[in-house]
Amino acid sequence: MLISFINERENMMLILATETSDRRLRSLRLKMAKSLKPLSLFLSWLIFFLSPLSASVVTHLPGFDGALPFYLETGYVGVDEANGGELFYYFIESEGNPRDDPLFLWLTGGPRCSAFSGLAFEVGPLKFVTAEYNGSLPSLVYHPYSWTKVANMIFLDSPLGSGFSFAKNIERYYADDISWSEHAYKFLIKWFNDHPQFLSNPLYIAGDSYAGKIVPIVTQLVLDGIDAGKQPQFNLQGYIIGNPSTGERVDENSRVPFAHGMAIISNSFYKLTQRSCQGQDYTNPTNAQCASCLDTFDQIVSEINRPQILELKCIPEYFEYFMPRIRNQDRRILKEKLNLFAPPPFPDIRCRSYAYVLSYYWANNVAVRQALHIKEVCSSFKIKSNAKGSHQRVTWRINACKKEAISKMTDILFLGCNRATLMLLFLLLLSL
Repeated sequence: MLISFINERENMMLILATETSDRRLRSLRLKMAKSLKPLSLFLSWLIFFLSPLSASVVTHLPGFDGALPFYLETGYVGVDEANGGELFYYFIESEGNPRDDPLFLWLTGGPRCSAFSGLAFEVGPLKFVTAEYNGSLPSLVYHPYSWTKVANMIFLDSPLGSGFSFAKNIERYYADDISWSEHAYKFLIKWFNDHPQFLSNPLYIAGDSYAGKIVPIVTQLVLDGIDAGKQPQFNLQGYIIGNPSTGERVDENSRVPFAHGMAIISNSFYKLTQRSCQGQDYTNPTNAQCASCLDTFDQIVSEINRPQILELKCIPEYFEYFMPRIRNQDRRILKEKLNLFAPPPFPDIRCRSYAYVLSYYWANNVAVRQALHIKEVCSSFKIKSNAKGSHQRVTWRINACKKEAISKMTDILFLGCNRATLMLLFLLLLSL
């Protein structure tokens, strides 16, 4: 009886000791979790910003004869963990003095146009040999008038879904001009962490077309980071925009005066349109006479090559084929960036857009994708993506470039004289 009582008492004490130990252990775990929470957040931040990039040096490219005469690096940078989003880039060192020459981040418009457009058709060191496509791999040659003669260039496929950039969860990806800009800024932080030798180089944010909206936003984000003391500290010197979109109303309202100045429309029709549309928003006119004049104007300019008015009008004209002629604020946003959907039709070989089609066949070649180290998750390449993710635009105003911080910086504006899109507003910008 006594022995049984002692055993029960010992068991009870053991249970109480175990419960006390469990409570102390839970309390200790809770205290540790609370104390480690700041460390966990810091480590998450550290992993996001300091994780190594997926970068590779490319010395040869299929279609190019011999070794590349410049340093080319390609890679991916994660910018959107929630959607598995990674931006693809081409980095080309200056052929002059890469340690001292400026560094340009080049953003291409569209939106959703590949940065390869800037590399192969605009300011980069490669260009396609214009030859009739026969099923073989298109050829590339060196372009001696590249900006890389005097500058380091990063050509960034952005936003997610453009070029070789991707989001694993692209159906749920919500793209807008702000997130596009924020991703570009995150890219810069991670890229410079992996390339600290370029931090002292003068940095310029550059782009053309629809990127005319994005460049000032990215520039402001970089400036805000510098002012807040965020690391790394960039040597930001200015921004560069070419043939930029500024605001739909300004862009649209500039077309008629430009067409008149280039003798595309008559004096009488110009005066009639100016009278009828005085005070009207050309993207959504409320005056019936103004709407009629603008419809007539559309018919007139449809007969010319608007991106290059002195060149052959190319058939098929991609942007007219894929973009309905509807007058609203989203209409004709930078149609100079042609929509190339797979499989793209061929225009006349005399058209400069013929090379755009060649780029489609070149970039989707297996050997090319291997040479560029493209990830398998990335779908087929297009000069302009038709990714399912939506894109929401913000209204950009000329005054955005007049903010106190940005206005103190070096700003460079370049444009073409023979473009029937986005022209007159540049004269307004230059007069500010």
